[in-house]
Parts: sequence; structure tokens; C-alpha cells
Amino acid sequence: MMYPPRSWSGRSLIRFNEILLISLQVLRTRECNPRTTNMDATDLDLDDIHAFAIQLGKDAGSMLQRAAEARFAGGPNASIEKDSAVDIVTQTDEDVEAFIKQEIFTRYPSHKFVGEESYSKGSSKEYLITDEPTWCIDPLDGTVNFTHLFPMFCVSIAFLLNGQPIIGIISAPLLHQFFSARAGHGAWLNQTQRLPLVRDPVPPMPKEAPNRCIFSCEWGKDRRDVQDGNLQRKVESFVNMATELGGRDGKGGMVHGVRSLGSATLDLAYCAMGAFDIWWEAGCWEWDVAAGICLLNEAGGLVTTANPPPTSSSTYADVAIPEAHLGGRLYLAIRPAGPSTDGEGERESGRQGQERVVREVWRRVRGLEYSRPGV
Repeated sequence: MMYPPRSWSGRSLIRFNEILLISLQVLRTRECNPRTTNMDATDLDLDDIHAFAIQLGKDAGSMLQRAAEARFAGGPNASIEKDSAVDIVTQTDEDVEAFIKQEIFTRYPSHKFVGEESYSKGSSKEYLITDEPTWCIDPLDGTVNFTHLFPMFCVSIAFLLNGQPIIGIISAPLLHQFFSARAGHGAWLNQTQRLPLVRDPVPPMPKEAPNRCIFSCEWGKDRRDVQDGNLQRKVESFVNMATELGGRDGKGGMVHGVRSLGSATLDLAYCAMGAFDIWWEAGCWEWDVAAGICLLNEAGGLVTTANPPPTSSSTYADVAIPEAHLGGRLYLAIRPAGPSTDGEGERESGRQGQERVVREVWRRVRGLEYSRPGV
């Protein structure tokens, strides 16, 4: 175990704890990928990068706000389809990404950049995140929402080191919500409210979960009417989660409600707030989730794979809960959770409660098929 010198205090201790946390994240990554090499966090001014990212998120959010206000005044609403009628890009997507990219390369010319719109123009779908300092950007998550002026859209900015998001910024201007997180420094709403919103104490996961939970999911962009395809598997899973307890051959989850925001980034942010208990989705990309995963991790949540792993156990009790691969396109998120008690002391830790809910969700959902090179 590493300990700081006793003479250290204040900012030195904060910096020590921050580097230690990032190092632990790197070690977990290297366990999953032995080829990973370690970039030294001490070589970076994370205070400067964090402050820059916050201002960049505010400026980019203001661009989205102005574009929406132009729509209020009868401005153009043109969009271009990419892969389907629900996978679209607007000029606002392009303009905001160009602004963010220029600002980053002006300030940090040696950093790498992965943005949704520039990535989408290429033919390869390989996973491009490496160990190098990298910015992963979605200039407008929820583009369909934006075109309809449904306020669930945002800009998502993540800074990654050794393949892990250690700074996450999300700005949802029409909602007046600005989320920020930094490894070792917590997750925040509007820079004043620490997440999750309910903290004294953080509520445990319901013992009947997924019953009494809010379940968030997305229809996604794969709308092909294929027998036993992703769309049909999603619908079956949604119905399982919503059906009364004991229904559908024991798979009924009787969740309190099913929500679909149309933005994976905001789904994760709302899990970090504690507003959503569970988010289950597949088909997203790293720019959709990087900032949100940073936020949820710092709030105390859990992110694993959406697909039930192969096992002979119907309860998945023998399966370790893996961390989600950032580019794996399969995500199951559980909100922050505190310990539960039975009157005689702690019955279940927060992490144990989260893992219990993961296994209960896996029992009720179908595996989805999303693959890509390099993952």
C-alpha cells in the first residue's frame, strides 16, 4: 500500500490521492488488456485540463443553446441521414465538433481526438482509443431530440488517460443542467450539488429489484425487422422488465417505470444523480458514454456489460461482474447505492446490492449482437 509522507497536507494530499486512483484504474485496465502501457499522470497538469474542459463544455453548451433558440425563431431544421432515418447529423453537430476540436488542438496540440462526426466520415469502425491522452467527444448527443426541440440533448466531453475516462463534462443547455466529474474529485451537478442527489444516506438498492426501480433503455438505431434480431430482443427485454412479478415464466420485473430519453449520455447522468436505478443499452459508441461513465463512476455507480454472460447458472451467482469495455457497445449501469441493514447491522454493502441487481437484470434480458473490429 502506498502512503504519502506525513508532512504532506492540503493540495499535496489531494494530488496524491488523485494519482493513486488513476493508477488503480490503469491496473484494472491492464488486467483486461496486458498490452496496455502506462502513461504517467504526473506528467499532465490535470488541474489545467479539468478547468479547460469545464469552460469548453460551457462554451459548447452555449452553442447548442443558441442553435436551439434560432429554431424557436423559425430557423432551418435540416438534417442528413447517415445509416438510417433515425441516425442523422445536423449542421449544429458539425459546427460544435469543429469548435471543440479547434479549441483542444490549440491548447493541447499533442493530444488525440476522437469525435462522433469526424469518426463517422471514415469507413472503419475500429476502436481508436489508446493509452495516449485523448479527448472523446459527442458534440450533440440526442440529435433527433434536438431536431424536434425535445430538450433531452447535450454535449459530451471526456478526457481519457490510459484508455480510461478521468474527466467528464456534460452540458444540457435547455435543461439548465451541467454535469462534471474528475477522477478522485467526485461528480457534480451545476458545480455545486454533489452526486448522487440523495446522499445522507445514499439509498440502498431495493431488495425486490428490479421491482421498485426506474428502468431506462433506448430503442436504438437498429430498427431492422429481422426475426430474433436486436430490435425484437430489445422489445422482449423491455416487456420482461415491465411485466408483473411472476409473469412471463418468472421473468417479470414489475419495474416502477420504463424511461427512454433518446440520449445515452443523459441516461448515464441520470443514473449518477440516482434518478434512474438501471440503464440497459447496446449499440452506443464510446463518445456516447465516456463522459457519462466517468460521472457515474465518480458518483459511486457501476457499469458492466449489457449481455448476460454464458453460464450454467440461471441466477448468474457464479459469474464475476466485469467492467464494461468503453468501446464494447454493450452497457448496463446501476445507480450509486448505499448499504442496507436488517436491524442487526449491515446486511448488504452498496456494491453487493448493485451486483445483485445486475444479475436480476441479466435474468430478464436477451443478449444483443453488436460487434466491431479492435474490441
